[in-house]
Amino acid sequence: MKRRHFAEGAVVAALAQAVAVPAHAQTRPGGAGWVTSWAASVHGPYPVGNPSAQPEQRFLFPSPPDGARDQTLRLVLRPSVWGRRARLRFSNAFGTAPLVLDGVHAGLQLGSATLVAGTNRPVSFAGTGSVTIPPGGQAWSDPVELPFAAEPASPLLAGRKLAVSFHVAGTSGPMTWHAKALQTSYGTAPGAGARGAEEGEDAFPFSTASWFFLDALDMEAPAGTPVVLCLGDSITDGTASTMNGDDRWPDVLARRLNAAVPNRVAVVNAGIGGNQVVGPAEYGPGKPFPGGPSALARLERDVISLSGVTTVVWLEGTNDFSRNGNASLEAVRDGMVEGVKRIRAGVPGVRVVGATVTSALGSSSAAHGHQGQDENRKALNTFIRDGGLFDAVVDFDRATLDPGSGGLRPEMIPESTTGGPGDKLHPNRAGYLAMGSSIDPAAVLPVRR
Repeated sequence: MKRRHFAEGAVVAALAQAVAVPAHAQTRPGGAGWVTSWAASVHGPYPVGNPSAQPEQRFLFPSPPDGARDQTLRLVLRPSVWGRRARLRFSNAFGTAPLVLDGVHAGLQLGSATLVAGTNRPVSFAGTGSVTIPPGGQAWSDPVELPFAAEPASPLLAGRKLAVSFHVAGTSGPMTWHAKALQTSYGTAPGAGARGAEEGEDAFPFSTASWFFLDALDMEAPAGTPVVLCLGDSITDGTASTMNGDDRWPDVLARRLNAAVPNRVAVVNAGIGGNQVVGPAEYGPGKPFPGGPSALARLERDVISLSGVTTVVWLEGTNDFSRNGNASLEAVRDGMVEGVKRIRAGVPGVRVVGATVTSALGSSSAAHGHQGQDENRKALNTFIRDGGLFDAVVDFDRATLDPGSGGLRPEMIPESTTGGPGDKLHPNRAGYLAMGSSIDPAAVLPVRR
């Protein structure tokens, strides 16, 4: 298997050109500002979506229409960069009732639902311990000090995970969520009350492979810290990679960049399994779709409104050309042109990178793998490579294609999450490793002007 590798020196050289403060950066006195360190693009309401390796949820959420009821969730996530202070964004984007949260805490995960002793910190909202988020709304927390991150670039923090705990007061109603976390999180039984201050695991018997309500984490970082946001579908979200393995292609890219300059570049995943560029035409709590709202419909929430974004890498199109999407090549191409235009208007100075779409030829999925889909995919890739729309191109098709079959390379097909032969649509861990390793750092890092 041939891969393009880029020396550490290339990473350092590219980073040296990425130190200018972006025009849209939210900067604090002293040369620090908020940057997005983690995100989970939301859709909903639960249970409409495409989770992977999901445990039985009926004990955690007995009634999906009622959602969470007087219980505490402990969500586990991996910040891309660390800072001495953090803030959290909670979303009720697809709820139909006010969402009341209290007892919010953030601490360093030790293992399972247990936290490192002494790291759990209370989180406030406008100086109070609770927040009410209206249907369709969102709320940022106040900044919370993280004493254990006093040295953010310490190698002892690299790859560590944050546990965010919060109590849903009363009944939430339909839940805004991110189905495919590929990360185990935890919850109490309904009616258990506010247990987020506890550092042990006894109150959290139930597990989930999804994230609920929480959709962004900011860290305070040096001004000009690059934020590379990866916008896409299940192949960015990580289907067929390993559960709790953090080996999606954005994870691979993040480790490569931070190996050269520790804690200096954030890489954020904005993928949703089943997502499309232009479909569905309608989306909302009363008319959900497993792939979430279209990329065009979610740009403001999932890209433009996030803190400090300097680069967007966009990998989508395969679901538009599936039997679930049935979109024309012209519609997807025009959608990409419109999307790039809106991203550039909303994030001044942003670098937008196009990623070629990987093959699904011969897929065992009923909606994928047909010849028409592959013909449209190839034509879209030609446009991405040669159309002049993007500032740079990442060629994932070249990194994963088996020239003999026209599909994925054989070693990239077996499923890494739950085992099995794979579906010839989603690359496995080997495929994501090849994709993340094929990216030239200079393509995704901002250039000082």
